[in-house]
This record gives sequence, C-alpha cells and structure tokens, in this order.
Amino acid sequence: MKIKPRIESLLSARVFQAVQLVGDRIFFVSNLSGRLSLYAMNYGGSVPEPLLPPHLALQNPHHVSRLYQVYPQLGKILLMLDDNGDENYQPMFVPLEGGYPELVFGDALTPYRCQLAHYDVDRNMAYFFAESRSEPVNVTFRANLETGELTELFRSTFGGAASGSSADHRRVPIIEGYTPGDHVLYLWEEQTGAARLLYGRPLAEREPGEDVPLTSFGAANFSPSERGLLFLTSLFEDTYGLGYLALDGPETVARVEVSGIVHTGSGEMENLEHLHGDRYAVYYNIDGVSWEYEGAFDEDALTMRLEWVICGRPPLVGGVLDSSYYDETSGRHVLTFSTAVSPTQIYTVEGEDRSEVCRHTQERVLAISDDWLSSGEDASFLSHDGLRISARLYLPSPKLSYDGPRPLVYYVHGGPQSQERPDFAWFSMPLIQYLTMSGFAVFVPNVRGSSGYGLSYMKQVDRDWGGQDRLDHVHAMKRLADDPRVDASRAGVTGRSYGGYMTLTLATRHPDLWSAAVDMFGPYDLLTFIDRLPETWKPYFAIAVGDPEKDRDFLIERSPRHYIDNIKCPMLVIQGNNDPRVVERESRDVVEHLQAQGKKVEYLMFPDEGHDVLKYENRVTCYNAITDFFRKHLMPAD
Repeated sequence: MKIKPRIESLLSARVFQAVQLVGDRIFFVSNLSGRLSLYAMNYGGSVPEPLLPPHLALQNPHHVSRLYQVYPQLGKILLMLDDNGDENYQPMFVPLEGGYPELVFGDALTPYRCQLAHYDVDRNMAYFFAESRSEPVNVTFRANLETGELTELFRSTFGGAASGSSADHRRVPIIEGYTPGDHVLYLWEEQTGAARLLYGRPLAEREPGEDVPLTSFGAANFSPSERGLLFLTSLFEDTYGLGYLALDGPETVARVEVSGIVHTGSGEMENLEHLHGDRYAVYYNIDGVSWEYEGAFDEDALTMRLEWVICGRPPLVGGVLDSSYYDETSGRHVLTFSTAVSPTQIYTVEGEDRSEVCRHTQERVLAISDDWLSSGEDASFLSHDGLRISARLYLPSPKLSYDGPRPLVYYVHGGPQSQERPDFAWFSMPLIQYLTMSGFAVFVPNVRGSSGYGLSYMKQVDRDWGGQDRLDHVHAMKRLADDPRVDASRAGVTGRSYGGYMTLTLATRHPDLWSAAVDMFGPYDLLTFIDRLPETWKPYFAIAVGDPEKDRDFLIERSPRHYIDNIKCPMLVIQGNNDPRVVERESRDVVEHLQAQGKKVEYLMFPDEGHDVLKYENRVTCYNAITDFFRKHLMPAD
C-alpha cells in the first residue's frame, strides 16, 4: 500500500512542554496557535486558556534554562521573552490569569541577555544568569521579585550560575563553567558580599597547558540541614553520580551511594532536583530513554535511596521526559512525555506510592495509522578504532509496502554535545517519520562527542570538530553499505547547527558518499563563525573549538569552506534571519560561494525565526522543502 503522506498530519499533533502544576491549575507551553505560547488549564482537563497575546512567539524551551516560572503569591508568571528567536531574553511579568508581558526591572537588565537560573516561589526570589550584549562579561543577579531589588553576586568572563540558595538566601552556591565537565564551585555569602572558592581550580590560576581533573558539578544546592551541598558530579564515575561537600571541610567531596535503581542499560545520571525535606527527584538518561525516580537522602549516612519510579514504567516508557515539575501542596508530579511514535502528552503521577498515572491530554497525529510510523531499531556499531557508537535506523513501516533497498537520509544531530533521542517534541522526529513514510531509510548516529554516554565520550569532540567525529560518520556509511535494506549509493546528509557544520564537512570532504545535502544553519567558516558569535560566547569557543589567533591554521583546516571546491552534490541551505548563534551571513556565504562556482544550491531563509524553525507555517515549508529535495535527488525515477 503506497500512501502520499502530508507533513500537516504529523504537525497536527501539538507539543506540550515546560509543564508546571500549581494547585489545580496546569501551566504549559504549546504551539496550539501555530507558534509556541503559554497556556493554562484545569487539573483533569479543560479547554486550554491562552495567557499571552497571539502575536507573541516563545522560544523553544530546550534553548532556555527555564522559560518561565509561576509565582502564585505574587499572582504573576515570570517569563523569559525574546523577539522571534533572537535570544535576547528579558524577565517579564505576566498576570496569573494572562495578559501583556511587562518588564520586571525596567531597563536595568536590558543591556543583558538573561536566563532564569534558580527560583524560590515561597520567598518570591529569582536568580538570573545575565550575558552582556556588548562585552565578554557574565553576571549573576539575585532578584527580589516583590520589591524589585537586584543584587549582583558574581561577575566573570565565563560567568557563574546560581544553582541554589540557603533558605534565607544569604548564601548561594555558584558554578563557574569553562567547557562541559570543567567546573569550579563557589559559595557567595551576604556577610562578605563575595564568593569564596569551595572546590576546583579557577581557569585564571592555571598554568599554560596544566592538566586539571574534571569535576562536572551540576544541580548543586544546600542539603536539608544546610550543613553541606549535594550535587551531581563526575568525580566518582564517568557517567555521573552524587557528591556531598560539607561546608566545614570543603576540601573534600564525599561520594553519595545511590540504591534502588531498577533500570538497566548504558547511559548516565542526568539531573538532581530537591522536592521537599529529604525528598529528591533523580533523573537518568539510559540509551536515550528517560527515567525519573523519587528518593530520600540520608545526610548522615550519605545515601540516596530511590523509592518510586516516576517515569520509566508503562505508560511512561521508551521515550523522553520533556519536562517534570513537583507540586509540594498536592504531592503530585506533573510531566510531559513523548516517544518516537507518540506526541507529547501531559501526565500527573500521584498517590502515596506514586502508582497512579493520570493522562490529561489526548494529542495525536491526524489521518495517519499508528502502524505507518517507524519506531526505529538499534543500529549501534564499532567505529574505525573499535569505539562503540550508539545509533538508530528508522525504516519505512512494512505496512507501507515499499519494495527494495531504500534510499538513505543520514541525519546528524546538533550540539555537538547533544544527543538524538526518541522524542516526538523535537524538530527531528516529525521529519524522520515524514521521510520514512515517503520511502526513505533514516540513520541517526550519536557519534563521539554526543552526550548521554558519559563525560569521557562527550569530551572527545573538544578541539576536534571535523576530526574523529567525522571519521565515525564515514565508517558508519561503510557499515550501511552492507545492509541489504538500505541503498547507500543513493544517500543524502542533513543536520542542524553543529549537524549543519558536519553536513557541510561530509559533503565537501567526502563528496563521493552523497547525492544530496541539506545544511540547516551550520557553521561554514570556523573563523567567521566564531567572529560573528555574541561576545560572551567567544571565550568558550576559543577553548572548546579553537582560538582564532593561536589556532588559526587549525580552524581553517577544519572549516568546510576550505574544501568547498570538492563538493559534487546539490545542496539546500536553510537559515533563520534572527539566529544569534549561526548568523544569517554565515549561511549566505555558503550559498554565494557555491553559486560563484556554478554549483547547484538552493536557499530557504525564514525572516521570523532564530536558531530553529518553530512556527507552524514555517515548519510545514521547511519539512516539505527537505523531503522534496531528497525526493528529487535520491528518487529521480519516482
């Protein structure tokens, strides 16, 4: 049975993200109107109520540390609002019942790009990580939302984010990060008005070339007694665990033993969240699938006993936890969850033993049978040097009756320190499903440098963009050529952001592998890419990718631009005009250089998007353009 799928059918399933439960009101972000906005509905279900005017569009919650937070005592919602993807976030107040956003602090924070790093709804406090829009300076502010008072806590080139606070907000743990896994832990104290070093070696104190052990501090906050700090760390295991630092002896970090794990498989501890008292939520990413537990922390014994599975058992199994929030008043966990073949839904997990799972939405794709979708299969492989690379292969459903080996679309995720997961809420999954229903095989690898497989695996891409990661992809193509279900001689490559960089790299350095390529806002020339970044991001890229002055020759050698004469296949380039990460000029350079050489290139630029394609009409255009482009060049007989 052959079908002619429509991307509108897949996109009819709206996303539900960034959920919060306050009493009997569920707040969430959704694209119900065709663009991401803020909504509320009653517990148990009601018609969602829009809380923002329809012309406003919110950012993808994955690009923001915390897009909003409800403050019920103030009767306000604190919202981090930008302008159509430009990422110049400003703290805005929205009435609890909805309305027009208003600046919380007047013009005080307009010189900064602000992110909400930590919050306390009981005391109406918030902490902002603020990036200067004019110089490489990052500042952490403590904000009293009731009085409007702003207090500067920490200022540095790389910036330190407030990850918690004491109950009286006079002490604040601050994590300064240089690259993933390379962190330093401070404690700001109101008594002195300064931050003192607790653990780690600050970058400014290191000798040139000094090898400093990685600490990877995350989610650091005060223990219930406030005698110490409990946090996520890689000090004891590469796949992360829990550590404890007593404030009367901060030179030593003690290991916290975790018991009660019921999942199996390879992966890592992903996050830690304090709920109340000695209760915590502990999150894991296992083979790309989400697990959340609720457990109890014994500070004297330094143990975390995981007691209940919140996510990881039916019906919340085999997918990705997009967001999770705990409401202490009701004792309920509210979350949003999706899989590769099912859209996001809102659930609550409740009851004394957390055994009751209630579903509050019934979102579905339109006019597409469940058995037309592809759940994918494990396609992990050993790379050229024997390193195991996690991957999935999505093939057209047998119900669609496609005959013979299928032309291949090779999809590279962004980051690079990110991961492709079975997540219907993410940009890639509707595209993957649309491609498989159109007769393509889609291969999705998580090559070295990806997150989800431990710190050592993730760090392998540092200062090696286009090196071993590229060779993993080339080796994967050799493996795919041996699969009789796949026609690797008709292959296209695509990816977003760093995935766009890798698309350009593979198309220019290994031109014989590809019959088509689609670059979505990928860096083309690493020198111009870094030069065009926001000032606060340049110090990080100088360490993690390469210094434009000291490593100039290396950055030229690793830039797709250096190999552009080699490209053979036609290319489609996609870009958002408001993108602050990979600016529009970077993609236009690709197009103009290819046009000057007489190469086949098409350009699709969205004037109202940033480093993403979020608005419904733009997503329809984007997904159709990609699929039609691959149809044209990989299925010419059809």
